[in-house]
Amino acid sequence: MPIIIENLHYTYMGGGPFEKNALHDVNIKIDDGSFIGIIGHTGSGKSTLIQHLNGILKPTKGSVVINSIDTKQKNLKELRQQVGIVFQYPEHQLFEETVKKDISFGLLKQGLSQDEIDRRIISAMQSVGLDEDILEKSPFELSGGQKRRVAIAGVVAMKPQILVLDEPTAGLDPRGRDEIFGYITKLHNESNMTIILVSHSMEDIARLTERVIVMNEGTIFMDKPSKEIYAQPEQLEKIGLSAPQITYLMKKLKAVYPGINENIFTVEDAVKELVKFLNH
Repeated sequence: MPIIIENLHYTYMGGGPFEKNALHDVNIKIDDGSFIGIIGHTGSGKSTLIQHLNGILKPTKGSVVINSIDTKQKNLKELRQQVGIVFQYPEHQLFEETVKKDISFGLLKQGLSQDEIDRRIISAMQSVGLDEDILEKSPFELSGGQKRRVAIAGVVAMKPQILVLDEPTAGLDPRGRDEIFGYITKLHNESNMTIILVSHSMEDIARLTERVIVMNEGTIFMDKPSKEIYAQPEQLEKIGLSAPQITYLMKKLKAVYPGINENIFTVEDAVKELVKFLNH
């Protein structure tokens, strides 16, 4: 069990006039190789939660243990090699003169040989669909989607066992979004990497993840397999969220055509169901 979060509480500016309880009584267990979605409104505690996964934040109360490493301990170098976090708009963190230098920045701090660094750079670039001919280019000359992939490659090159992505497609057009998610899915399938995806997009979460954790007011509101979460849109609506739009459409069609399966959460599955129904 690589991730065990027990009775996690976190308070910002504890004891001061601006004290805020951001997380309370959070309990989560995540198995190796899982693809998990985390959803919730702004301020629900999503970002605070994921910052506990590599020790950026430490619990005010409770514990976060990852691969038997308690994040409360002082030396977290090993943990941070195992858990990679890609924050929202990661291209804003690009700073080196070339793509190669940017991707290799974290690797150089690990004391790896230059041959190993070069191998990891090429492997990481291939995993996110970047061509080697941009290695010597400035990252600031690239398109928005390419910058995003360079930033992700810099994390992937560290070979983390767990990859956490906070709104990795924010601001991208539909094509760029699909490309990024395609590479993330490929990473998960080929390396059995644990993926934790934070997103506001119900459609993307429904399409990609196996399990969804719903955050509300700093705690876990729901934690179930994706299909069970979206089969109960009325529960999501209680906290101002919703199921994917295609789910509502299928429920309306069900009222007219009782034979249709209404438990559909992606456009792809809706197309298959409608074709099947019409050819029946």
